[in-house]
Formats: sequence, C-alpha cells, structure tokens
Amino acid sequence: MILPIFAYGHPVLKKVCKEIPKEDKELSTLVENMWETMYNAQGVGLAAPQIGKPIRLFLIDTVQIEEDEEDFKGIKEVFINAKIVSESGDFWAYEEGCLSIPQIRGDVERQDSITIEYQNAAFEKHSKTFTGINARVIQHEYDHIEGKLFIEQLKPLKKRRIKRKLENIKKGDIKVNYRMKFV
Repeated sequence: MILPIFAYGHPVLKKVCKEIPKEDKELSTLVENMWETMYNAQGVGLAAPQIGKPIRLFLIDTVQIEEDEEDFKGIKEVFINAKIVSESGDFWAYEEGCLSIPQIRGDVERQDSITIEYQNAAFEKHSKTFTGINARVIQHEYDHIEGKLFIEQLKPLKKRRIKRKLENIKKGDIKVNYRMKFV
C-alpha cells in the first residue's frame, strides 16, 4: 500500500525515534509498504518518520542508480535500530534532495565512510562499513531517525534562498506526483 509522505513542517520529522522491539508483528507489512511508497515517489531512501512513524527504521535502494555512477555498486537494505558508530574520510559535497522536502536540493558535506550497526528485516545484527554514495544515502536517512533534515546542513545563503519554498511546502502549496500529508 502506498502511504502518504509527511511534508516539511510536520513535527514527526523532528523527533528522535524510538527503538523497535523484535516482537513488532506489523513491521514486515510496514517495510513492504515503505518500499512501495519509496519506489512510487522515485526515491532511493525512506525513513519511518517520513510516513509518520517515529521509529528507528529506514530503507535504501541505491542499486537503481548504479548505471548513473561509474564504478559504483549499490545496495538494497532495511536498517532497523541503526546506530552510526564512526564516520571517517574526507568531507565531500553532493547535491541532496528529500521526498519530504520536494523540489528543494542543495549541496551537503558528509564524510566519505561510515560504520553502522543495525538489524536487518529479519532482526539479524550487522556491523558494516559503507563508503561513497551508499554512505551518503545511509547518513541522510539516519539523520531522519535522529530528527534532522538535510536542509539544516545547507550554507546560510542557500537557507535564505529556500525560505519561501519551505513555507509553501508547509502550507501544502506544492505539486508532486506522489501522496503527501501536510501540517
């Protein structure tokens, strides 16, 4: 089922999310719905707060962008109760966007490598290191479960330039080709 994506301005996007117990019986259905919602909106990642759930869950699929990036191997993974344990490497800027903040993009500086501990959809524990685009998408989605948005990391001039657009998103004065829920 395709779920509405919560728009910028909704309080759930600013919450630090709670851990998910292994006994959660509705989790597999939620994950299926999140995949369907993300693909419908043409995203490469989606976090639970973006569909109104303040829980530590996000998923990414960078396999779909492999052909756009040279020498790149994408991943498709569910991250439950994730914790970034380290970030390293050079900072590099890359233009990011967000399904909750449509039609706004901006350069965000992030470190090239992360090590993250998480559970997958079967609640199996993992500790892995990711680099490049994979690390960036994970960092972006991880920020969502920490109550942070990519626009908070933009340079001051860019923040001033997008202020009116952000207000329009809050009011629902924007057209997108996927379902959204506004404040």
